[in-house]
Parts: sequence; C-alpha cells; structure tokens
Amino acid sequence: MMIAKRTAELTLRRSRQIKLAASASHAHRNYSPTTPTSSSAAIDTPSPSPPIAQPSTTPPQNVYMWGTSKKGTIPMNLMEQDANASSGGMFSGDEKIVDHPMRLELGEGALKAFLFGDEKEGSSDTNGDMRLENLHCGASGTAMVLNDGRCFVMGSNKNGELGIGSEKKEAAKPIHIPLPDPVAKASLGPNFSAFQTTTGDLYTVGFGGSRLNGMGCLGQGNMDSYPTPTLVNSLVEDGCYAADVHCGEYSMTVLTTEGEVLTCGSGSYGRLGNLETIDQLFLEPVELMGAEDVTQIAGGFAFSLALNSGGIIHAWGRNNEGQLGTGMGLSADMYAMESLPRPIEGNLEGRTVTRIAAGHTHAACVTSDGALFTWGMNYTHEPKLETTLLHTKIVDVACGQNYSLALDEEGRVFSMGKGKTGVLGLASTTSSAYPILVEGIPEEERVVAMNCGWAHVACATELRK
Repeated sequence: MMIAKRTAELTLRRSRQIKLAASASHAHRNYSPTTPTSSSAAIDTPSPSPPIAQPSTTPPQNVYMWGTSKKGTIPMNLMEQDANASSGGMFSGDEKIVDHPMRLELGEGALKAFLFGDEKEGSSDTNGDMRLENLHCGASGTAMVLNDGRCFVMGSNKNGELGIGSEKKEAAKPIHIPLPDPVAKASLGPNFSAFQTTTGDLYTVGFGGSRLNGMGCLGQGNMDSYPTPTLVNSLVEDGCYAADVHCGEYSMTVLTTEGEVLTCGSGSYGRLGNLETIDQLFLEPVELMGAEDVTQIAGGFAFSLALNSGGIIHAWGRNNEGQLGTGMGLSADMYAMESLPRPIEGNLEGRTVTRIAAGHTHAACVTSDGALFTWGMNYTHEPKLETTLLHTKIVDVACGQNYSLALDEEGRVFSMGKGKTGVLGLASTTSSAYPILVEGIPEEERVVAMNCGWAHVACATELRK
C-alpha cells in the first residue's frame, strides 16, 4: 500500500515536470555570467539565482599529492624529477605508493604538456594563463579543473564513471570532459560520477544501477547507464540549482542553493533518508530535512551527513561500523542502519559544528572552538574528541578510505588512520590511531585546501605572510 502511494506521488510529480519541460526550448539553463545576481534571493522569488563562479585572484603557490597512484590517479609525470627515485615510493603491479607529499610541477608549460601532449587542438590558451584551479580526488579517479573551467579526468573507468565512454576501462593520461559550462566540482564515485557546473547544473555518468544493486543513482529517471556526462533534467525542470553533490556506492546526495537535500538511487540500508527502502529514479527531497537550512553535505560508501545552519549534524544510511555517529550499543551489527535523518549528539551536544567530512565507513567534524571529532571504522560509534590536537585550532577536515586529514589555523596538516596506501604522508605505510603532523610540506608554505580520495590526497598551499 505504501509503495503504491509513493508511486502515485512520483507519477503526479513527474507529470507536472513533463508539462514544464514541454515549455522549455533549451538543453540547459539560460544563464549569462555577465548578468548580476543577488546573493540573497527574495522570499517570493520563484526560482533561486544560479551560483556565479568567482575567478581566483590568488592562485595556490603549489600543489602536493601523495598516496597510491593506480591507473593514473596521481599524475606522476608532473611530480618532481626525484619522485620516481624516492626511497618512499614502492611499486606493486600498476600501483605506485608515494608515502610523503610530493610537489607537482605546474609551471613553464609542464601542465599544458601533461594535459595535451603533442596535440595542438585545445592546447592553446586564449588568455595566455593556464593554471590548475581545483583537483578532486575520488574513489578510483582524479579530476583536474583549470581556471577556465575545463575538466580533465584520470584513473579507473571500469563502470564508465569517468565519462570517457564505455570502451576505455581506464585513463592513465588525462582526458578532457567536454561540458557546455565551466566545471565547479567533480564527485567521482566507485561506480558513477557527477559533474557540477558553475551555473548550478548537474551532469551524471556511469553505472545506472540494477535490480540487484539498486536503480536510479544517476537521477535520470531510469536504470540506464550513461557513457558520457548527461544533464539531470529534473533539476532544471524543478528550477533547482546544485550547490554540492556526493556520489556513494549506488546512491547520490545533492544539496541545492536553497538548502534542500535531495537523494536518488538505491534505497537499501536507508541511504535515501526517507524511511522506505525502495529505489528512487529521480532526485527527491529528504522530507525530514525540509525544515532544516542545510549548509553542507558529506557522504561515504553508503551513508550521508547533512549540517544545518545551527551547527547540528544529521546522519542516515548504513551504520555497520558506527559511521553515523549515533551509537550502536555494545556490538556492531552488519545490518545496522538509520532510514531517517537522525541528529548526532553524544559529545557534540551543546557544540556548534562548522565543518563535516565523510570517508568510506567513517566521518569527522570540526566545531566552532576548533576541536576535531571522529567516529566510525568500528573504532568508536559516537563522536570522539581528538585530544592530541587540543593545543591548536582545527579549521577543516577531510576523509578518505580509513584515514582522515585535519587542517589547523596555521596551515599545518595532521593525518591519522590506516596508512598502508601511503595516504598519511608520514614517509611510511604504518597506521596511526591519533593525528600526527605531516612534515613533508615546506615550512614557508601553508596549506589552504585539501582533498581526499579513497587512496590518494591533494593539498594546495600558499606562501606564509
């Protein structure tokens, strides 16, 4: 009965969207970057203004990477000449472990040569200033975004998740992903990916699901797989603009510019946050989060987090390793889950959270007083204060597969977790149960941004003032 009711609701909603789509005569949004938009839309505005990409005025001084490079996830050709001879680098088949930060050579035409090789087409930069703007590390891939919004991908394409077609199973060298608008973010999942543009549009690609694993993770209204990035038309039809996106195993979570959280894909283990375990072919609102003004989202393999403007985290999805931070009693249950968003309390009660991050089966957050809390990986099922960092103020955190990085106000990075893939950056592959300072970045530089994939890391730095 409940399934029939839900199906009827979806049918009614889609019929309204089809009528709206029939009146649309464009493939993507009519948006001019020269048109000024207000930073805060009026209450009666029918649809929010799309986000405008702000050009970088102070490009990062350097970019450092470390971890395990497999199928080109770390651009080894851009690393310093001694990277291949590094005592910390180890080979295993097509993998190379770089267990300490290595600087990428991005100047003097090196970036252009790496991206385009001997090809003349596309290598000319009309502005005469080609530089790396963002670097997004994913489950088994990497996306490089230039200052003009062009996006290049590298890594595994086993399920078509890179968007380079279904014939190629990997991209050891960077391949350009042509999109009609500049790319703002790439979320590279293990089976599918999403590209968010500066105009707020969303393009998805890769494995569309199955009756066994769950259907609809691409949000395209079907269970088809797509070899190249395809616009999620339902967002356009609904007048929604994407502010952030996360791709999990078989589900996707999207944050809109209005602070609404949408999910689609597999409903197993409560991944969609709407109580029911049926799959969703289209992006639908997480109803219990409707009254919340959500400012950040994060997600892991099969769970999601949402942070509201009041500094409270809500979590839903699989909880077999305590990754939701809501507690699990005395023992772990492989079927543990939360099918509705549940606030994370425990040691976070009475505190204001400012940053959240999620890894494969764990998560972390930073509070307004600069404290770091972690949970999951079957180490702890509730937020645990990392007391070894109380001597400094933490301002940001990032998580990968079984490891975390924390950034303090001085621009220093601390790492903790399992280090067998070199992701801790400590010049070894040993693990650490507590945060340790990553010393491989020069003292005259401070880290300003960091990004964690499942097994590789990227950090951008600037010179200390």
